Amino acid sequence: MLIVHVFVHVKPDKIEAFTAATLENARNSIQEPGIARFDVIQQEDDPARFVLVEVYRTTEDPARHKETAHYQKWRDTVADMMAGPRTSIKYANVFPDETGWDLPQISQ
Repeated sequence: MLIVHVFVHVKPDKIEAFTAATLENARNSIQEPGIARFDVIQQEDDPARFVLVEVYRTTEDPARHKETAHYQKWRDTVADMMAGPRTSIKYANVFPDETGWDLPQISQ
């Protein structure tokens, strides 16, 4: 498994549009077989800051994700909404084991 935290700082006047585009991407991403979870979280004391928590089943799955139409649409749509370049940190899974990530996804 590979867990990636993507840190995004959004322009204050673009928060609503960024949120809408990112939720559309997340809803499509969780349908991919290589993605165990795709969480979108927003910082409470600075709503212009987001973290995308992407849990991939293999180290090859992030590349597959970036080939999807929904990811490419998101990437292009939000490019001008960001206050700076997004950054990421990659993590190895420690707990729960891989079966613990197979939680039901919520559709909204």
